[in-house]
Amino acid sequence: MKLRVENHLCTGHGRCYTHAPDVFEPDDDGFCDRRDEDRVIAPTLERDAKDGAHSCPEGAITILDD
Repeated sequence: MKLRVENHLCTGHGRCYTHAPDVFEPDDDGFCDRRDEDRVIAPTLERDAKDGAHSCPEGAITILDD
């Protein structure tokens, strides 16, 4: 599975890394780290990644393939 965090949509609520700290991390400003890049998610973390993505109120996280 792959996902992408859109920089222009992320406003730093932090719900993604609160719900899925093994997948998402904050940067120094509280936004999701590694924005605007396609990320490969390990199969063991797919459920956490989906939970984090669904928790984003801006919809900044897109699951690219399932």
